[in-house]
Amino acid sequence: MEPENSSGADSRPYPAPPAEGTRQTLPRILRWVIVGGIAALVVAVIVHQIVTFASQPQQARRGRFLDGGNQPVGVARIRRGDIRLTLRALGAVTPLTTVTVNAQISGLLMSVGYKEGQLVRKGQFLAQIDPRPYEVALEQDVAQLARDDATLKQAQMDLARYKTLADQQSIARQTYEDQVWIVKQDQGAVDMDKAQIKAQQLNLQYCHIIAPSDGRVGLRLVDPGNYVQAGSSTGLVVLTRLKPTTVEYAVPEDALPQITARVHSGAKLPVTAFDRANVTQLATGEFASIDTQVNTTTGTVMLRATFDNEDESLYPSQFVNVEMLLNTLKDTVTVPVSAVQRGAPGTYVYLVNENSTVSVHTIKLGPQDGDFYAVESGLSPGDTVVTDGADRLRDGVKVTLPDNTHVEGAGSGKGPGGKGPGGRGQGGWKGAQGGDSGSADRPDRPHHHRPQQGAPQQQDGSQQQGAPPQPGTPQQSVR
Repeated sequence: MEPENSSGADSRPYPAPPAEGTRQTLPRILRWVIVGGIAALVVAVIVHQIVTFASQPQQARRGRFLDGGNQPVGVARIRRGDIRLTLRALGAVTPLTTVTVNAQISGLLMSVGYKEGQLVRKGQFLAQIDPRPYEVALEQDVAQLARDDATLKQAQMDLARYKTLADQQSIARQTYEDQVWIVKQDQGAVDMDKAQIKAQQLNLQYCHIIAPSDGRVGLRLVDPGNYVQAGSSTGLVVLTRLKPTTVEYAVPEDALPQITARVHSGAKLPVTAFDRANVTQLATGEFASIDTQVNTTTGTVMLRATFDNEDESLYPSQFVNVEMLLNTLKDTVTVPVSAVQRGAPGTYVYLVNENSTVSVHTIKLGPQDGDFYAVESGLSPGDTVVTDGADRLRDGVKVTLPDNTHVEGAGSGKGPGGKGPGGRGQGGWKGAQGGDSGSADRPDRPHHHRPQQGAPQQQDGSQQQGAPPQPGTPQQSVR
């Protein structure tokens, strides 16, 4: 029998502590279980996504096209409008009158009677040259005239006496005839003196310089106190007439038949001048005249247009952009420039059909006016064409027309297809239905054009060069 523990403590044996290897094995297994579960979950998610994507139809998997593969596009309703036939050229402002005021006599410039930039009238005082030397010269000529006039009178008296004596045959006939020529010589001297007096009087007038025409004076070229020379190329001041003014511009010689035809018919051709950046309108005027010959070097001919220039927005020698209106095609079918495509079929547009598909439709274009072309054949008012997103279209592709699609020409504009600038407006189908009768057709009406067949395909199914592009194949449209 074992002796009893004197301390009264429990004498039952305690379990032995686990070994060192046992304490580390259990957490390691737990970590591997957690990592394995996470990896299995990730793999399951990836597999689920792959299976779901593979089960979708091919047309439902077209990247950004979320509506069954339909291409979202912008469209425009074809309408009638006015097309302006214009000529654009670079011109320069040429005043009707530009005068460099020069001194006609030499002398000291005593004073000026104008301020720089002042508007002056014809005959207004401009400058004064010292008149004293010419006043003295005038007095000398007057004195010379008096002396020569006295000599003439004496010769005339002698001639009268010689004539009496010659009639009485008291003197030789030669003496009388010589006296006749002496009187004529003295008469010539008197006439010379009178001319010299007029010349000196004219010089005195030249000392007082006046404006030869209406205009605005520029910067002063000579200050008072300087000695000016007659015939100097510098001049005293430049006088320019600003109102009215003209603009000279060059146009190609090929445009002459149209211009001359309109001029001979009596039409007045409006001309508009824009600033150098071709942004701000400066003035409006009217065509005036054509030069008489073509420049053989450039193949152009010079034209002149007149402008009232009341606000003096046109300044001499200023470069301006000129736009001359030749004619206006009234009530013609127009199409936006952004809708026109060029390729193997020629010039064409993508026409939106009743079933929201597009078809390639060739057209014949006329003149261009800004953002619109005139259509000679191929389109009718009320047709709907694609203006945005055509680079991913081909014949027969379905498209989506959002409610906020920008419909060009649907607003009220003065330009082609409307009453406002440029003839463009915004809105959905309701906005496109307003306006003239050509735009009142509903978009869901049957289209009266027969859809054309798509571009020819090669035997291997690939698209031939120049054909309308397949979806996903970007193509730069030719403007």
